[in-house]
Amino acid sequence: MDRAPGLSVRLKLTLSYAGFLILAGVLLLAAVWVFLLRGMPAGDFGPRLSTVVRVFDPHNFGPGVFDTAAAGVLVFLLVFGLLGGWILAGRMLAPLTRITEATRMAADGSLSHRIRLPGRGDEFRELADSFDAMLARLEAHVAEQRRFAANASHELRTPLAITQTLLDVARNDPNHDGGELAERLHVINARAIELTEALLLLSRADQRSFTREQVDLSLVAEQATETLLPLAEKHGVTIQTAGDITPTVGSPALLLQMATNLLHNAIVHNLPEHGTVQIDTVIGPGSAMLTVENTGEELTPQLVSTLTEPFQRGTTRIRSDHAGIGLGLAIVKSIAQAHDGILTLTPRADGGLRVTVQLPVDLRSS
Repeated sequence: MDRAPGLSVRLKLTLSYAGFLILAGVLLLAAVWVFLLRGMPAGDFGPRLSTVVRVFDPHNFGPGVFDTAAAGVLVFLLVFGLLGGWILAGRMLAPLTRITEATRMAADGSLSHRIRLPGRGDEFRELADSFDAMLARLEAHVAEQRRFAANASHELRTPLAITQTLLDVARNDPNHDGGELAERLHVINARAIELTEALLLLSRADQRSFTREQVDLSLVAEQATETLLPLAEKHGVTIQTAGDITPTVGSPALLLQMATNLLHNAIVHNLPEHGTVQIDTVIGPGSAMLTVENTGEELTPQLVSTLTEPFQRGTTRIRSDHAGIGLGLAIVKSIAQAHDGILTLTPRADGGLRVTVQLPVDLRSS
């Protein structure tokens, strides 16, 4: 929330209690005037000053009158000070009550509540705004996890349901071709294993449970290209690579998986024939960048913005002979974030997609 700059809570408390102290002093002086100076005779400043000095002498007042008046004034100031200080402190610390209530509601599982503390900016309002932002991120994260769990359950249930159907058909039809059944079951089982391994890899990247080492992104890109070159030849896609040594720090296995997923997507989501894929690695301002760019159908920004979500396959881009499992770019995004990197997807004007991963550069290699 954008707020106009305001006084700090510390300064507010300082000014409040200083002002209250001045008020108490004014009341004290007023009490002295009422009880001591109100009946003074008029005259020059010199005689009046000497008279004030004599008046302030308790012996001129008598032992009872001055003590009683002073005690009454002190009791009044004590009560007034306690009451006024309590009210001032309550007004100054009132935002903490709202923040505490929001914290308790969040602890009970309610993440939709927001503090939305009004007023100009100060320490309390900065705390409230930060807490609201944290609640918003937590709510979005929980919603994303629930959606992911539901989608993952659906994806894992599908091959199991197909397997059960095939087995039921084979059991009810003794003349069914066993070789065909075995082949179809093998394909379905391989797809289930692929999905499970992808989920495990996604979980590993999210938890950042890996050892960081020095990695050259240019070598990672070359290794991914060599691995997927037969697939590119099968689809009639030409792969072009370029780039110098691009040092970064991370998990060699995860970064290779990231590059492989990007290259795989670029190959299978390409033109029906004579498609191209360009892989570049370069050192930018404070970052090591890997860019994978391919030809293909024209993509809308709305579609591109959903491609990194788990199980969002972008059906308008998918070739009928390779549906995929819908986790390729989700894994890429998770690996990039686990390496403190940034993933950017941009549709090309001529069709296809440009994907850029920015990772922290390894300064030790400079």
